[in-house]
Amino acid sequence: MPAADPLVCLDDLARPAAARLPADVWDFIAGGSGRETTLAHNRAALDSVRLVPRVLADVSRPRTATRLLGVEADMPVAVAPMAYHALVHPEGEIATARAAAAAGVPLVAAMLSSRPLEQVAQAGRPPLLQLYWLHDRALLLRLVRRAEEIGCPGLMLTVDVPRMARRLRDLRRRFVLPSHVRPVELDEAPCPGADRVPTVAEHTEAVFDASLSWPDLEWLREQTALPLILKGVLDPADAARAASAGIDAVVVSNHGGRQLDGAVAAVSALPAVRAAVGDACDVLLDSGIRSGTDVLRALALGATGVLLGRPVLWGLAVGGERGLADVFSLLKQEIEDALVLAGCPRPEAARGLTTVLDGSVMNEIDRV
Repeated sequence: MPAADPLVCLDDLARPAAARLPADVWDFIAGGSGRETTLAHNRAALDSVRLVPRVLADVSRPRTATRLLGVEADMPVAVAPMAYHALVHPEGEIATARAAAAAGVPLVAAMLSSRPLEQVAQAGRPPLLQLYWLHDRALLLRLVRRAEEIGCPGLMLTVDVPRMARRLRDLRRRFVLPSHVRPVELDEAPCPGADRVPTVAEHTEAVFDASLSWPDLEWLREQTALPLILKGVLDPADAARAASAGIDAVVVSNHGGRQLDGAVAAVSALPAVRAAVGDACDVLLDSGIRSGTDVLRALALGATGVLLGRPVLWGLAVGGERGLADVFSLLKQEIEDALVLAGCPRPEAARGLTTVLDGSVMNEIDRV
């Protein structure tokens, strides 16, 4: 069912989504790690970015379309990889795939998906596939081959989860997945506690391999010709090394405040990462995006586009495929409004905008 109140911004969906979901599921989605300082700082840092609009730029025929993650996109936004969409809606990732395809928004299918990759691709269009580094290297490689077979346009390796951080909301609620939700892509992987349902943290501890390092990245690069994206990069030195290793894109992200509590806000790290890689690879921003203005901020600081996370699950929880369609429609209108008001007829023009951070004009990003 659609939300009872008019949807005028994405935050309007948070309250009805919380009301519809079990409290432990809402906390699993909404929460961060530790004292959630990074979760809060993501929002504060985005709000601190001031934009200097340009005028006399002829924005009479604006467009939001661009090329993102190797595919055509109706706006510089892709759906972030998020686990277990079936927690919030019975159709899970199937509904997400349909809505994303209809809106022209690229989808990154999570490794911890509640629906098989092939079904997700059939419902919409072939998604990118997110990977975590697994102890079972053969299982990892089978997932890569399946992605190749169905025409996935790329692989997104998440590199900031050597282990799952302590997420206090989940610990307090002793959160475990309900019986109807499971990680279908990892069913063949070993699972702890055969006599009970393991927590999400226990499951990831059993299957994720914390030994991931640069030689492993080189090995993965050798295994496939698919574009390879690294998600979870904050240090400019790591970004530069990734670019030199042939990575096609990096995603500046702190995992939505769900990993190292106290980590820098993603948007604060973005300018230095872009400066470090130059034009050697694309750069995307993840963590905290809630509006078209946030998207414009990311573009102005050097991002090619952004990943949208929690609002996708809010829309799915409130109205399924239709609710998510409303999220995409509203965000596209907000992005167009922000571009026009900033004097940018297209997303690429926003990279030349001047920004002000903490009173200092930021001009590190080369004008294009």
